[in-house]
Amino acid sequence: MDNINVNKSVPQVQIRFLTKQKQYAVPDFPLSVHTSIVSNELNTLINELLKESSNIKNEIEFDFLVCSQFLRTSLIEHITEKNISTEDVISIEYVEKYPPPEPQDCLIHDDWVSAIAVCEKWILTGCYDNTLHIWTCKGKHHLVIPGHTSPIKAVAWISLTNDTASFVSASQDQTAIIWDWNIMENSVDCIHVCRGHERGLEAVNINYDKTIMATGAWDTMLKIWSTANQDENEDGESTSKRLKSEHGKTRIPKRTMKGHKEAISGVVWSDKIEIITSSWDHTIKIWDSELGGIKHELTGNKSFFDLDYSPLSHTIITASADRHIRLYDPRSTEGSLEHMIMI
Repeated sequence: MDNINVNKSVPQVQIRFLTKQKQYAVPDFPLSVHTSIVSNELNTLINELLKESSNIKNEIEFDFLVCSQFLRTSLIEHITEKNISTEDVISIEYVEKYPPPEPQDCLIHDDWVSAIAVCEKWILTGCYDNTLHIWTCKGKHHLVIPGHTSPIKAVAWISLTNDTASFVSASQDQTAIIWDWNIMENSVDCIHVCRGHERGLEAVNINYDKTIMATGAWDTMLKIWSTANQDENEDGESTSKRLKSEHGKTRIPKRTMKGHKEAISGVVWSDKIEIITSSWDHTIKIWDSELGGIKHELTGNKSFFDLDYSPLSHTIITASADRHIRLYDPRSTEGSLEHMIMI
């Protein structure tokens, strides 16, 4: 089966199918197809091959990847964009396509939901109406928490026991607030109001031992704060600014780090002292929180809107203004090496 529906008036290209799902593997030999072939035609072809080479008789729907990117256009458009020669045998990976997930429940808010964090059975959300909400994972609403004066852009859990919990919310009102929640009484206290940013906050993240947190904001600054509830004699930028307020004790940052040129959009800890940030300035920066400096920088083509880090694979996943999701390996010696791009 060397040629499939060959029409000599249409340009041809040779392809080879491969898959990591062994139950759907087909014989490994090149096939000639027209260059304008699209996903649904490839799907028909794979199913024909499966019927010939296995006991699978039912139609199965697949997704296709070329150069680690899902095929969403014709093959010729895709390989042209990726600068792949039509003289080469093109490897096309296929994976079983699953239906999109369907929501089990809907947690209704009065305005846009701009932040979410989950810890065990509890969901913490932040909203554009300046309020926080606590829900169970089964969708039961437990508490609404006012306190901020502008939309909440990020939330994170600090600790959780059977009786109490603590968490932080970051807002466009230039503050991050640390809260204590008495689960048994379902009541919340504002413990500290973290002040120091000069523009709205966009991101907050807690380190691995839950003792310090990092925030990023539109003032381009990365700031480090203590998460401790008790009154501690911490080294800050100005101990004279440690004041009581009607909403709780004002807390100042332990350290401020400068390096980004535009808003910091995402913050994540990669280990006990290392922080990774994304920014609208098209860069990802890796920081040493103890030394207070930049260790490494990755550069993109568009603004980064968010990021996360996997301690399992040691890779960074990012969301960008060009609608792409990218994976980076910060350990790479080749600089800003992109390992995979998906639409």
